Amino acid sequence: MNASDLPNLDLNCFKQPDRVLLGDTLPHAPRILILYGSLRARSFSRLAAEEAGRLLTFMGAEVKFFNPEGLPLVDEANEQHPKVLELRELADWSEGQVWSSPERHGAMTGVMKTQIDWLPLSGGAKRPTQGKTLAVMQVCGGSQSFNVVNQLRVLGRWMRMITIPNQSSIAKAFMEFDDNNRMKPSAYYNRLVDVMEELMRFTFLTRGHAQHLVDRYSERVESAEELSKRVNQRSI
Repeated sequence: MNASDLPNLDLNCFKQPDRVLLGDTLPHAPRILILYGSLRARSFSRLAAEEAGRLLTFMGAEVKFFNPEGLPLVDEANEQHPKVLELRELADWSEGQVWSSPERHGAMTGVMKTQIDWLPLSGGAKRPTQGKTLAVMQVCGGSQSFNVVNQLRVLGRWMRMITIPNQSSIAKAFMEFDDNNRMKPSAYYNRLVDVMEELMRFTFLTRGHAQHLVDRYSERVESAEELSKRVNQRSI
């Protein structure tokens, strides 16, 4: 990704997140998964997500998107459905995520919630989202609202993710993208840059250390009890 692909970015003011300064020693680029919450042909949550993806790529991340088209409702299909497997594999691969949803009836869309519902809290010894960074975004059809980002924050906490303080809420999103589906220069665009910068910094700070940040006494006690039961069986 070249700077020429980001015509709204003022390079004189932009600061590339410094992985060395932030103590990141992993050899590969940060792995960021982006989810969006609409199936419309011209989805503004997807366009905002794509703009975020361009910024993250410019900052040095490896970015992948999950297309929710064809993802069944939870309980409508089993866990071996191809779209469910795809989503979970991407979640396992990621070190950070971006969730971008429209606001519909004052809440996130069902498309957005279904994706999160398919991500398990645990799968055997793996926790697909625990300790991973998260940035939350919403697009609004009318005036600016924070209903969706607040809901996404609750879900991020529930999924044991490190949800960054900054967030993006784009009001009257239909006015913020041009005929080429690129975001126009605005305070909303500047905030989007803020959020992606912050996501990269938090990812540099925490990836490789997440296991120490999310380690829980209560779970160590539970694991010790289970081990004791297993090794002290009186009969087999």
